[in-house]
Amino acid sequence: MALDVQIGPPKEEREWRWLYTLWQQEWGGETMVSRGHVYRLADLDSLVAKIDGEMAGAATYRMDGVGGCELMSINATRSNAGVGTRLLEAVERAAREAGCRRVWLITSNDNLNALRFYQRRGYRMTALYPGAIDEARRIKPTIPLIGNDGIEIHDELELAKALA
Repeated sequence: MALDVQIGPPKEEREWRWLYTLWQQEWGGETMVSRGHVYRLADLDSLVAKIDGEMAGAATYRMDGVGGCELMSINATRSNAGVGTRLLEAVERAAREAGCRRVWLITSNDNLNALRFYQRRGYRMTALYPGAIDEARRIKPTIPLIGNDGIEIHDELELAKALA
């Protein structure tokens, strides 16, 4: 039986606090560096996922002003419940409603799980930015040198999906 995952923007103070805590734990603070630009959580559009009233994940995104929507972060705190997929679908829906032609994102070279997740959902690799995370680390020193599976983190990979 599929779980009932509720998706929507954070409304209550407790949802915002949870989202800020998630960003601290998963992203090392309330800022993110993407393609050399620094973005603050407070300046992004956000969605939270709940299962039975309990927080189960979140996504943040921004419209890029040139017909695209950049997915800035996505986290499912409850595994194998479809939370990540539902959040991604909700971001894609918001992007379509805003008139975007594509959703795109940046991930790091060590994030093999993300590469698998996005490609299974129709995203394609569109660019490689060698050394971009080394540069980002100068702006945000909390970015670790060693990532998933003991892989050194140096490069950004861009993935995108055209919206119908």
